[in-house]
Amino acid sequence: MNNNSKKNIIWQNHSITRMKREKKNGHKSIVIWFTGLSGSGKSSIANSLETILFKNNLNTYLLDGDNIRSHLCSDLSFSFSDRNENIRRIGEVAKLMMDAGMIVLVSVISPYKNQREKISTMLGKKNFLEVFVDTPVNICEERDPKKLYQKSRLGKISDFTGIQSSYEIPEKPDLYLDGTMSLKNNTKKLIQILYDRNIISFLNIDKKFLF
Repeated sequence: MNNNSKKNIIWQNHSITRMKREKKNGHKSIVIWFTGLSGSGKSSIANSLETILFKNNLNTYLLDGDNIRSHLCSDLSFSFSDRNENIRRIGEVAKLMMDAGMIVLVSVISPYKNQREKISTMLGKKNFLEVFVDTPVNICEERDPKKLYQKSRLGKISDFTGIQSSYEIPEKPDLYLDGTMSLKNNTKKLIQILYDRNIISFLNIDKKFLF
């Protein structure tokens, strides 16, 4: 888009705000960003958390990296520039959903520190919860549910994170999860941090879903 076109775009303010949507929903909105290697357990943990929140009538949506690449980002490759564009698009979608008053769960490798920092800046630090699912690469490779590590070893996939391409470990994630621990244990930690951040209230959650 050229500069002349940008001059003709003016942000339109609406009567219904994020704050009003949050009040109606009975909880605050936030983006929970799950990062980690392929096979680390990001999607499983995010799905477990969303299931509990949904059963308790909270407004949620889970943005999964593979699902996004199947449609919204199907035109992108796995080059460095396209990976950055993939993350930018996911961030923009998450931002819109957050403004809609939802708890947005994003499960995407997002291997580079600067990618995650840009998303944090875009959303605002208080709106961004970085969750690092730490699972040793050998464990991820043993799981290999999509056979991606195997394909990478055979040269059928290039620039695969953890093999040919590096993963930059988060230095200070908001929440560290051990990907070798039980799904229940990691989900409980996520529930707890949402309480601690005042995103959800104890009145909203039926404790029977936690144990």
